[in-house]
Formats: sequence, structure tokens, C-alpha cells
Amino acid sequence: MEDFYSRLKELRLAKGLSQKELGAATGLSERGIQNYELRLRHPTIEVAIALADYFDVSLDYLVGRER
Repeated sequence: MEDFYSRLKELRLAKGLSQKELGAATGLSERGIQNYELRLRHPTIEVAIALADYFDVSLDYLVGRER
């Protein structure tokens, strides 16, 4: 799970999105995205799936189980 936080930020920045824009696009709040990137909260499986789907990556990639 440790890689989730850095991968989320990396994917967001690669698309040129602000935390607010990513939140709006995925139905999450800007604060929620901030909390994930700052490692203050862990995502639910539903949130992780939504983010993986949005970025078109596998859950394994998002959580650091594949490169």
C-alpha cells in the first residue's frame, strides 16, 4: 500500500491535474485526494478501483505490486 500514495500523485501530475480536478473527475473531494497523497487516509477498495479505472491502470500497479 505504501506505493499507492506516491503512484497516485505521480499519475495525477502526469495528467496535469490538480487535486481538485482529480476529485471532481472521480467523484471524490479535493480534501480526500490530499489526504491520500499525504498518507493521512487509506482508500477503500471502491475508491482504489475508481482511481485505477480513471487512470486506466491495474489495481496491482496502483498499489505497487507491479511496475
